[in-house]
Amino acid sequence: MQPSEFVNSAEYWERRYAKGGNSGAGSRGRHAEFKAEVLNRFVSEQGIESVIEFGCGDGEQLALAAYPRYLGFDVSPTTLSNTMAKFEADASKSFALYDPERFSDRAGFVTADLALSLDVIFHLTEVKVYERHLEHVFGAARRHVILYTSDADDPGLDAEFAPHIRHHPVLSDVEKHYPEWRLAERIENPHPWSAEDEEGSISDFFIYERVTPN
Repeated sequence: MQPSEFVNSAEYWERRYAKGGNSGAGSRGRHAEFKAEVLNRFVSEQGIESVIEFGCGDGEQLALAAYPRYLGFDVSPTTLSNTMAKFEADASKSFALYDPERFSDRAGFVTADLALSLDVIFHLTEVKVYERHLEHVFGAARRHVILYTSDADDPGLDAEFAPHIRHHPVLSDVEKHYPEWRLAERIENPHPWSAEDEEGSISDFFIYERVTPN
């Protein structure tokens, strides 16, 4: 997709998947293995019984996961249909289409021990969509939130040739708007992006725990 064709983040991913694209390098190879190692260990050690993920993508990362019960949301109908089919025989997994503009759970039905956002936030180019994403992720978590993302205060698009990337000051925004949550741990990526390793990741793990009763 050429930069001039970019409309918004949801449209970008639907068109990408509809054309046969995937969730990207972050959900494959060494990056997927690193993420699965951290997440599966955390779920086991913390006794996590349920997981909600905002942005399940093509399911490649999910295939490495060991979650007792799982609900995956995604904005792309195309990839959601494919991912549902991939896990059709797995009774521990549920899926639903996610529209941040039409998602409200004030009654608290959509909740889990752990809520995830993995390699999603820096793809949210619209500030309101980013803000709603954080609201929904933290709103769905009873005990823990894990964000796997960049953390940078860059109000503009990343570059002319990457219109689908926009960095956000995640740590300061969470501290400001979600005081009931505490950053318990930051796990740096062992394969960070650099000029020498352009296949490296721009994301680190930010693990939050609730400090006030739910």
